[in-house]
Amino acid sequence: MTAPTDLPRTVGELRASGHRLRSVRQELRENLLTALRAEHNPWPGIVGFDTTVLPQLERALLAGHDIVLLGERGQGKTRLLRTLPLLLDEWTPVIEGSDLGEHPFEPIAPISVRRASDLGDDLPVGWRHRSQRYTEKLATPDTAVADLIGDVDPVKVAEGRSLGDPETIHYGLVPRAHRGIVAINELPDLAERIQVSLLNVMEERDIQVRGYTLRLPLDVLLVASANPEDYTNRGRIITPLKDRFGAEIRTHYPLELADEVAVIKQEADLVAAVPEHLLEILARFTRLLRESSAIDQGSGVSARFSVAAAETVAGAALRRAALVRENTATARPVDLLSVPSVLRGKLEFAAGEEGREDEILDHLLRRATADTARRALRGVDLGPLAEAVTAAPVRTGDLVSAATVVESLPSGRGPNRIVTEVANRLGVVGTEDPGPMASAAELALELLFLTRKLAKSADDDTVQYG
Repeated sequence: MTAPTDLPRTVGELRASGHRLRSVRQELRENLLTALRAEHNPWPGIVGFDTTVLPQLERALLAGHDIVLLGERGQGKTRLLRTLPLLLDEWTPVIEGSDLGEHPFEPIAPISVRRASDLGDDLPVGWRHRSQRYTEKLATPDTAVADLIGDVDPVKVAEGRSLGDPETIHYGLVPRAHRGIVAINELPDLAERIQVSLLNVMEERDIQVRGYTLRLPLDVLLVASANPEDYTNRGRIITPLKDRFGAEIRTHYPLELADEVAVIKQEADLVAAVPEHLLEILARFTRLLRESSAIDQGSGVSARFSVAAAETVAGAALRRAALVRENTATARPVDLLSVPSVLRGKLEFAAGEEGREDEILDHLLRRATADTARRALRGVDLGPLAEAVTAAPVRTGDLVSAATVVESLPSGRGPNRIVTEVANRLGVVGTEDPGPMASAAELALELLFLTRKLAKSADDDTVQYG
């Protein structure tokens, strides 16, 4: 990204412009306050945290604290961390050519201090976009101190410089993030001796590299994510490091069904149309899994599960459209049957449930379907439809086209009126595409089956209601 051409290019020009030096914490605090006063949402794309997590995060940022987010997998911790750079200034001045991105008014590396002294107001100024001031590191067991803090650069030593020369240091990720934000995902995965290397950064705001008597007063905000329970047996956050975080914030899965659906809509890359009632079924299914004693709740049921489920359903619809030559692909309740077998590997089942996995998933999916259908079709008398389908069964399936399903629906004043009312309840209006109508009708038929008003039989390719 290229900086605007009208920005100052030397220290002299920068001073003349009236630019004010602010620390990262000051910058975040002032920009957050500006957003809150203007009633501007500083957290785009964050769903379901409005009254819980976000107020705590805002208080922590205003207090200038380093932050650790604790939560099970798939609760949006990383996405939340990645919104923090939006609170930084869009462009910030740096010393041109500096490894550490130092502010022209406040050089900290020996070479930058020397350049500033030699060049004075002619010291060249570059501009760094806020996206370049956010550094993210996934903690892995093989991460070394050199990766985070730095080490001696053997190339510079080979060029003839002495080992005592601080300019032989190759700086690691943290000092290179000077005047920015450092995010460490899955912090407990860092070996304990590596976590120790962060203690000085968080408390004294400096670094030590292999005994060099070099103090770099770093200006960084350190944020991290971690799981509250060590369900993977990978490690822990050492007590001294945990003590240095000013704020420990617990995240959670969406508390409201509408938020769960909103997450799916926002995150899922759908290759076919997936009607609202199917998204609601998948959201309810995910929530039932989180409440089930058959699922290991210590590992959680990630929001990625419902997102992947929606994408799987869309994929099933697209496959059918290709095989039966439909013009458009629209997901139907029959496509939900593909979810348990494809996604069971994303779940951790409780001890003693071996061999019952498919039974558990099928049961909870039926419950989610019934709950959604009851909510959507409450007050609709489906009795005449059940009687008509008993006399003339409706056949559907993952290889039965939507047009075939619609054509096989019973006719007559009563059944036609009910199918139309069901379609209206589910928002299927003003379209000639049979896909949405077939999807709505299948939901009504599935509710009739689940309430035992219709029989249901299946073979390899089709399902018959009647």
